[in-house]
Amino acid sequence: VQLQASGGGSVQAGGSLRLSCAASGLTFGSADMGWFRQAPGKEREIVAGFTWSGGIKYFADSVQGRFIISRDNAKNTVYLQMNSLKPEDTAVYYCAAGRTTSSWHNPTFNYWGQGTLVTVSS
Repeated sequence: VQLQASGGGSVQAGGSLRLSCAASGLTFGSADMGWFRQAPGKEREIVAGFTWSGGIKYFADSVQGRFIISRDNAKNTVYLQMNSLKPEDTAVYYCAAGRTTSSWHNPTFNYWGQGTLVTVSS
C-alpha cells in the first residue's frame, strides 16, 4: 500500500491550500481515510477523516468550518481543502488509510503516507 501526499507549501494567514493523497495497493473505496498533522514539538493529531462511504465525517474542533475533506474513488484520491489558514495550522500533514479503531478520537490507521509540510505565516 502506498499513500502519496502532496500539495503542501507556504501561505500567508487567511490563505488556502489543497492537499491531495493518492492511494494505491488497497481497496480504496472500502477504506476509511484520515488526515493528521504534527506541529514542531507537539504530538500528531487527527485533523479530519471520513468513513469509506463518506457518510460520516470527522473534523477536529480547531479546523471545523475551515477545512473540507473529500474523496474521489475513481481516482483513488482523498483531498483536504484548507481555508482561512492560521499560523497554528503550520505542521507536517499526513494522510492515512484503513482506520482500525471505532472512535475518531485518537484513531489508529493501518497505512500512512509521507508527510507534506504546510507553513502559514502571519
